[in-house]
Amino acid sequence: MLSSNNNVPTHTQESCVPVREVLNRVGDKWSMLVIMILSTEPVRFNELRRRIDGISQRMLTRTLQDLERCGLVTRTVEPSVPPKVEYALTALGRTLLEPVMGLVTWARQNYPNMLEAQARYDTVE
Repeated sequence: MLSSNNNVPTHTQESCVPVREVLNRVGDKWSMLVIMILSTEPVRFNELRRRIDGISQRMLTRTLQDLERCGLVTRTVEPSVPPKVEYALTALGRTLLEPVMGLVTWARQNYPNMLEAQARYDTVE
């Protein structure tokens, strides 16, 4: 819904619910990293864990389950000993790549500016 004065979206509590829910699911640091890693190919659990510095096994499991529940990631189990489990982005998950990569690009370009701003702020305090 747009406001009548300048084509700016009108924000109501109701219109913000989907945005809040999506950001709650994909906006945390672990989900974003998983989505980025899965952007190129399916990856096994232990490889994901090795590539995500600082994540615990429990947190990775929970993040993958949440992303799977939302239809963004698939879990494929191949019967073998031990079982081979791979995770991949779904078609819906792939639609997140453009906005996620846009944020990644923005962060890489602007992180130094943010550090400078923080340092200036901290010296005033």
